[in-house]
Amino acid sequence: MRARIYRPAKTAMQSGQAKTEKWVLEYEPTKRQSLDPLMGWSGAGDTMAQIRLTFDTLEDAMAYADKGGLKYSVQQPKSRIIKPKAYAANFSVSRKVPWSH
Repeated sequence: MRARIYRPAKTAMQSGQAKTEKWVLEYEPTKRQSLDPLMGWSGAGDTMAQIRLTFDTLEDAMAYADKGGLKYSVQQPKSRIIKPKAYAANFSVSRKVPWSH
């Protein structure tokens, strides 16, 4: 079995960094999803795809995968670039688009 270890990115609906500090281990799917002919629901016989484990550190997640004999790949998180902004820049004379209010 293969697993993927990563730190989740923040969702588009949140401005803070909640739920992005922990590392996640997810199993990669082994079977393709299929549609149920009667109801049209998608499903698969792979129950391991439903498991999502969280760890405090990357080392803990890697140790768990090594102990279980899992092959894994680690995706390092991308660093966030924060551009400092000042409220006074809205009223600057050199502003490209004039203030509309």
